[in-house]
Order: sequence, then structure tokens, then C-alpha cells
Amino acid sequence: MDASVLLALRDPAGIPFYPVVFQALYILTWALHAAFVLLALGSMGLSLYGTLKQKHDQNWKTLTPHLIQTGKISVSLLIVLGVAPLLFTQVIYDPNWYTTNTLSGMWVFIFIYVLIVGYMMYYWYFYANKAKAGGGKLIGIISFAVLVFAGILMHNFAVTSIMPNEWMNMYAPNGVVDNSGWTFNVDIIRLVFMVSLTVPVVGIFLQNYSRFISTREDSTKELVDYTASLGTKLGTIGLLISAVAFVVWMMRVGYLMHPVIIATIVGVLVLLFMVMTNKNSYVTTGVLVVVALLISGVRELIRFDLMAELGYSIYDYPVNLEIPSITMFLLTFLILGGVGVAYLLTMSWKVGKTKGVFDGSQDKAVNKLGNYTLAIMGLWMATFFGWGMTILFKNIL
Repeated sequence: MDASVLLALRDPAGIPFYPVVFQALYILTWALHAAFVLLALGSMGLSLYGTLKQKHDQNWKTLTPHLIQTGKISVSLLIVLGVAPLLFTQVIYDPNWYTTNTLSGMWVFIFIYVLIVGYMMYYWYFYANKAKAGGGKLIGIISFAVLVFAGILMHNFAVTSIMPNEWMNMYAPNGVVDNSGWTFNVDIIRLVFMVSLTVPVVGIFLQNYSRFISTREDSTKELVDYTASLGTKLGTIGLLISAVAFVVWMMRVGYLMHPVIIATIVGVLVLLFMVMTNKNSYVTTGVLVVVALLISGVRELIRFDLMAELGYSIYDYPVNLEIPSITMFLLTFLILGGVGVAYLLTMSWKVGKTKGVFDGSQDKAVNKLGNYTLAIMGLWMATFFGWGMTILFKNIL
């Protein structure tokens, strides 16, 4: 692939802010998205095991519906958070993004419906299990398989986007144009590593779950100890598997001794030690976030270097500063998003710590954060529509 072709595919209008900012935001938002992908698949997969155990095991009778609920919420969050990294990669890697969508157009189309069907069947699984302990096993398995397939499709898009030297062969194999949109590429080692991360993520979740319920009056010591032990086992085994898969992947792509890779391996080892000792799972989760950011950085490092070898650098992208738009985005992301998430997290925390029904209207912190969120949302809507209308009429009158 010639650099001139890649450069010709860039947006002639340029980008509204400095490329490094979009690159950093991509790394951040992909890590957040991936965290909930892994938690969704891990908790749902473990819940399927729980449906077989919960009729005869009180611990699993309590844990299984909580895992199903966790997976259900995580799917919602991964969908919402998945939009951001796609937008950021579209801004600075538009040649990769649009070429991939052309070569794998049918799979992109199918992906949307696969995700919809998988999520709807998840609700079916949720209500079937809720109505009858251990119910909905078959639907749960199908939903899990469908959502895993959706993840494999996204893997295909990511792999295809970093294969610019093969794009022409994909488009016209043996000189014959193929515009069917059925291009499908899988990197087995990379996929195994990503999927293996579901095990340590759900393991650390269980450690957090154990710590969280330990202060509830209606939680038994047996359940607290069991979930902590299970979480430690899953976290330890999962991290060992993920570490081996990661090293094999890095050896294959020739990055094993890169400083970012070494930092990632050190982070995994620290995380492994913390999971095994399980002193404070909340701190462990903080380290997990750091490792997730490093893994996201590794993905971007590989893509950046690959494109640079072809003569394409995101740092050379023409910049046409659009300060108002960027300001609006950052204020939305940091203030509205920050306060809104703080409100939801605070309320969720207090609901989980309260025996019986939690009345948020009687809680000072929840009330304040709720009012702040509503006020900021109202101000944001007024600014958004007012600003939009002003620009619209300014341009047409």
C-alpha cells in the first residue's frame, strides 16, 4: 500500500483538534469499553454455570441472579461506551475505518442485528431465570454465543483495519473485484488473549462482590468467603492464561522488549500478586484499570507503528481548530458525564448497602447529586439547541 493512497483517503477538511488528544481519548474510551465487554461475557458465562448449581447450592442461588444482572447492565454500558472509540478512530484513522467498512460491509450490517438479537435474548434469559431458579439455560447459552459472535465480528474489523498491505488483495483477489463485503480476518492469538481476559475480570469482580456484601446484615459469612475464594481462583488462573497469551502475541509481532510491553507485563504481575493475596479488591480494581489502559495503549502502538511504516502519521493530519466544538465535548464529557456517573454510582452503592428498599429522596448525597445532574443536563440542552439554532440561522439568513 502506497502512502499517497492512504493520504488521499483522509478527510480533506482535516480534524478539529490536535491528533494526540484524539489518540489519548481513543486509548481511554476503548479501555472502558473493553472492561464492560469482558465483565459482560465473564459474568454471563459464569451465570450459566450457576443455573446448573443454584437449585442445590444456596451460594449460587444468591450469586447467579446477581451475575445475570451484572451482565445485563454491562452490555448496556459496553454499547454506550463502544461509540466513543469508534468515533475517535474514525477521526484520525479514517482510511482504515472506511476501508474496513467497505471490505466487511455485510459483516458490519450483520453485526448490528446480531447485537440486537443477542441483547434481547439476554433479557429473555434474565426473566426466565427470575421466574424460575435455574430457568432459561438454553436461551442463555444461545444469547451468550450470539454476543461472543458479535465480539468476534468486532475483532474482524480491528484486524482488517491494520492490514492495509492486504486491502487490494481482499478487494480484488486474483485481479477479480469482490464487492460482496464478506471479508473476514481473525488473528487467533490476539483473539485468545482478549477473550481470556474475561476470566480475571470476573474474578476481580467477585472479590469486589465479596467485599461489598460483607457489611450487609443479610449476607452470610459462607457466601462472603465462597465468593472471595472463587474470585481469587478465577483471577489467578485467568491472569496466568492471559499473561502467556499476551507474551506469545507480543513475540509473534516482535514487540516483546518494547518499554510499553514490559510495563504491561509488570502491571500484570503486580495485579496477579494483588489478586492472589486479596488484601483490598478495590485497590486491585484500580490496578486493573491501569493494566487495561496499558493494553489499550499496546493496541494503538501496534497500529501507529504499522501505519508509520507505510508513511502515514496521524500527527501529520491537517488541523483546523474548532475550539467551540471541542470545548462543548470536553465540558459534556467531564462535567455532565462526571456528575451523572457519580450520581449513578453513589445511588447504586447505597442501594446495595441498604437492607430493604432504599429511599433516595431521604439521602442527602444522592439528592444533591441528582439535582446537580438535572440542572447541568438542563443547561446543556439549552446550550446545545441554542447554539445550534444560532449557527443555523446565521448561515441561512
